[in-house]
Amino acid sequence: MTQSMPSDAAGSEPISALSRKKLWLAAIKPPMYSVAIMPICLGTAVAYSEGSRFVPGIFALFLGSAVLILAWENLSNDVFDSATGIDVNKAHSLVNLTRNRRLIFWLGNACLVTGITGILGISLWQQDWTVLGLILVCCGLGYLYQGPPFRLGYQGLGEVLCFFSFGPLGVSAAYYSQRQIWSSTAIAVGVILGLTTTLVLFCSHFHQVEDDIAAGKRSPIVRLGTKRGSQLLPWVCGSVFGLIVVGVLAGRFPLWTLLALASLPPAVRLCQHVDRFHDQPDKVSNSKFIAIAFHFWSGILLSLGFLLPQI
Repeated sequence: MTQSMPSDAAGSEPISALSRKKLWLAAIKPPMYSVAIMPICLGTAVAYSEGSRFVPGIFALFLGSAVLILAWENLSNDVFDSATGIDVNKAHSLVNLTRNRRLIFWLGNACLVTGITGILGISLWQQDWTVLGLILVCCGLGYLYQGPPFRLGYQGLGEVLCFFSFGPLGVSAAYYSQRQIWSSTAIAVGVILGLTTTLVLFCSHFHQVEDDIAAGKRSPIVRLGTKRGSQLLPWVCGSVFGLIVVGVLAGRFPLWTLLALASLPPAVRLCQHVDRFHDQPDKVSNSKFIAIAFHFWSGILLSLGFLLPQI
């Protein structure tokens, strides 16, 4: 499963030590782990808000497991993408950097097994298999996203899978791990978090349209075009804020959750940036990191909104 790799994105120039360090950081994607952390924080915050219950050991174990499971998904996606050739111009692919697909494959599997073992520990602790079942469903959706023979991400369904895994399912699992009951409020905030998480994946497609088309990947941006795709962003961002306001007016969310409206600046920046550079790959490529900023701040402020009334 090993493969050769070009010395850089163009395949001809050697990579300097500084450039290689930057490539490794881009490959590891530290900011992206907000996607794994936020469902646990938000679900736990809602659980504390509704039941004044917080079990630190379960929270810490769940958080570590979630990070490891996302690491598996990132590593395995690099492996699966290398098999289709879609990452041939992606210098920061871990497979391209290491020239060893098998190594990345087994590192990913090790992360998955370790992460699932942590979730199993929670289930054994509580003598309740619900959380393990929910996380296994999330892992299954993660495999359907890129794993053969399904590769649903290549059919433009990745955003749907992402929404459920990191939104309602992930938040509900975190909530259940604390209280061992279900909550409609956790599902509602999971929908909000699912939207902001989906934005991150959606924005990652703008700069790689040509590679996606060449590999036969029908991402939403390939289907819509970059202009129409950029026009969707204000609607999605607006729906996030609208759902928060509706939750407060309906009495389902504490008034303090309106703090999340303070995440408007990164949302506006994201919409303006993509609208301006949607058809310029070099300039729009950082839009996913602006989306991560919106995801992070809206999630953190929403979590605080549930916690502050209990302090």
